[in-house]
Amino acid sequence: MNRIDVLIPVIEKDLDVLPHAIDAVRKQVRHPLGEIFIVAPQSAKIRDLCSARKCSFVDENSVLPLTKKDLNYTPTRNNVTVDRSGWLFQQLLKLSGDTLGSSEGLLALDADTVLIHPHVFEYNDKSILFCRTLYYKPYFSTYKKLLGEEAPGPAQSLFFVSHYMYFKKKRLNELKKFIASRHATNWYRAILSSMNKRQWDSFSEYETYGNFMLKNYPQEIILKPRRNLSLKRSSIHNIGKIDLNQLAKKHGIRSVSFHSWNK
Repeated sequence: MNRIDVLIPVIEKDLDVLPHAIDAVRKQVRHPLGEIFIVAPQSAKIRDLCSARKCSFVDENSVLPLTKKDLNYTPTRNNVTVDRSGWLFQQLLKLSGDTLGSSEGLLALDADTVLIHPHVFEYNDKSILFCRTLYYKPYFSTYKKLLGEEAPGPAQSLFFVSHYMYFKKKRLNELKKFIASRHATNWYRAILSSMNKRQWDSFSEYETYGNFMLKNYPQEIILKPRRNLSLKRSSIHNIGKIDLNQLAKKHGIRSVSFHSWNK
């Protein structure tokens, strides 16, 4: 089975979940693991955790020639303006994962998500992508501007936002080169100019890669239902009392997410 690297973008508010996310990767991913990259702002607490968990710390400002401060993404929802620059920046960091590590495959994982079921991300040289049924128009509008065509996912009732994504690094690199060539600029600047910055959550890295693969390399992917369960963030402190085995075996849940917004 092929070796894969892991990339987890993190900020300090995720530190209560992160140790569980890392431990679960080592327990549930059935591939030999290369490096686990924790991409984060400079933080003694995060560096200490990386050292304790034997992960590689990467300064988030060393990955791209722009930082969160350069994004200025402040959309308004329900008459409230919120700075979503960090949310957008971590997506660009995940799309930069092909520049880290030496493995051919990369698992990008949201820091608030814990795998609770064994995972294989390649089978017979095909990538396994997890998806669900949903439609969120802003993602697909940005996709069309970026790639010049409709995303194929909506016609098949497929939505690739699953809190983690397996990337083939060569295909991820190909996607970014296509975007850069089509827009005659850097891929990340093309994304920033294609999304509607007044629209709440108007870009998705997982949705973009999933639809790119579905359109161009359908023979290289296997689709599986995501089966994710959202739990209250406060419950992470009692995770030992949650019967994760029952959730996985009896109910077929593959992962649980402790989103900070789920109070």
